[in-house]
Amino acid sequence: MGSTQIIGLVLLVLGAVLLFTGYQSTQAVDDQLHETFTGRFTDSTMFLLITGGISTLAGLGLLVFKR
Repeated sequence: MGSTQIIGLVLLVLGAVLLFTGYQSTQAVDDQLHETFTGRFTDSTMFLLITGGISTLAGLGLLVFKR
């Protein structure tokens, strides 16, 4: 297993953890109230979801398109 694949796997796992944490945060009472009144999730929740998505896609890209 090359270093590119290891980095891809680490990014994939990190992205999955961030996405799971972001999803759990969307279910919290304070985030639900914030979304009800503003129509958006909190900045920290959006950061977790966006960063997790980018990390997951980057990890998949490194694993699928290896050299």
